[in-house]
Amino acid sequence: MSKYLPLIRRIVASIVFAFFLFVFLDFTNSLNNLTGFFPKIQWIPALLSLSGVLIFLFALSLLFGRIYCSVLCPLGILQDIISYISRKIRGKKKSRLDYVEPSTIIRFSIMGVVLLTFVFGSSLVVLLLDPYSSFGRIASNLFRPLYILANNAIADLANSSGNFFFYKVEITTVNMLSVLTATGMFLIIGAFAWFRGRLYCNMICPVGSFLGLLSHFSLFKIRMNESRCTHCTLCEKKCKSQCIDSKNGFVDQTRCVTCFNCVSVCKSGGVSYQLSLPQKSPKVQKKEKKSIDNMERRRILASTGMMLLSIPLIRAEQLADTSKLTAINRQTPVAPPGAGSIKEFSGKCTACQLCITQCPSDVLKPATMHYGLEGIMQPTLIYTNGFCNFSCTLCTTICPTGALKPLTIEQKKTSQIGIAHFITENCVVYRDETDCGACSEHCPTQAVKMVDYKDGLRIPKVTPALCVGCGGCEYICPATPYKAIYVEGNSVHQKSEKIAEGKQDEPQVDDFGF
Repeated sequence: MSKYLPLIRRIVASIVFAFFLFVFLDFTNSLNNLTGFFPKIQWIPALLSLSGVLIFLFALSLLFGRIYCSVLCPLGILQDIISYISRKIRGKKKSRLDYVEPSTIIRFSIMGVVLLTFVFGSSLVVLLLDPYSSFGRIASNLFRPLYILANNAIADLANSSGNFFFYKVEITTVNMLSVLTATGMFLIIGAFAWFRGRLYCNMICPVGSFLGLLSHFSLFKIRMNESRCTHCTLCEKKCKSQCIDSKNGFVDQTRCVTCFNCVSVCKSGGVSYQLSLPQKSPKVQKKEKKSIDNMERRRILASTGMMLLSIPLIRAEQLADTSKLTAINRQTPVAPPGAGSIKEFSGKCTACQLCITQCPSDVLKPATMHYGLEGIMQPTLIYTNGFCNFSCTLCTTICPTGALKPLTIEQKKTSQIGIAHFITENCVVYRDETDCGACSEHCPTQAVKMVDYKDGLRIPKVTPALCVGCGGCEYICPATPYKAIYVEGNSVHQKSEKIAEGKQDEPQVDDFGF
């Protein structure tokens, strides 16, 4: 049975990876029923949402060790793919991995910093190092644009021959900061995987470090049988985590990601994945004792490092455009529906950008400094390419961390994420003395109405109590270079008044807006 374990793992991991990749690439929302469920089976989202999935993940790790890293973590599987390509290109000799001592002080210092900063209210480090969210940003900002470009090329080719099954899509869900961040992370992780296999998982990733500690207590482990081992070093060379010391018959369980490569390559039965705990040889006991002693010394240094690195992060202030009095100066960003409050939302969101890629209106974008330094790349509503559909609750149902709480359609219709503000000087009715009314026509709650102005003209007026902040008015406003109406976010989401039954309509926006 042991010889089939690597094959089973690869098949399951391939299915999991293909699903996660498609979730972030898909622009047709064809997996709506599954999109919200599977991302929640990830350690950081489950921890932040305090869902029952945590029990499953703990049980899985206590039974089988770090099987999560090799089967369920999309970033880990991506590293395996890169390592595989590296071996094919560089050759087996150059890509051979020998045993190395663990980078314990770095591993647990980083994990400590993540925990400490999170406890003190900063989610920035969690946001940057959560493996699932890192994969999400790489897929959303690097792979998805390439996927859309390929789709558009196919669409052009198909349309030219009279086949209109494929259609072109605009790339609207990325910005320079998110692309640069995703590119930098991909290059770092890719370099680690290309030359050192799973080194990133065993030195940088806080989830990997935590599961390394948990793996001490797992029931099933990779073990070496000293009586059968021929010290051929095949298992050591095949180990992607560089955690097998074949000379001393030692497996560093804290770094083993349970990939079963060593089991499949061993010809003498000297390596096995088993439940029973064999008697350790004096050599192994000495090596493990040395490892534990080193860990104790390093914990002291790590705790000092954690205290120095846990200085509260400074939140950068947005720079207001004061070049003109009529320029929009949004003081508060618009957080997605279900956020509750910006503070609560930013504390839980890991910027995986799943909601951004799945938003049917393209209104969710990666934030730059909208929420400050700690909220970079978290989703915020930008009404350049769309507005928040009045009856859409998709983002609230698929959020894996609980940063966005599920809303019913009725709750969504009265969830006030922001309030529209009208700038008279920018309005074409005021400037050009011409009819418009686009904002009023596309307001689903009648919060924006046209009132008498002069000479038979009518001008917009906002009723804040009725506004939900959907942004239909801001998106459709034809005024340039500055909109005449914009949505100011609510730092704490409120409940709007509900208008008479039958008066609420989903705005239908045409190309011109009026």
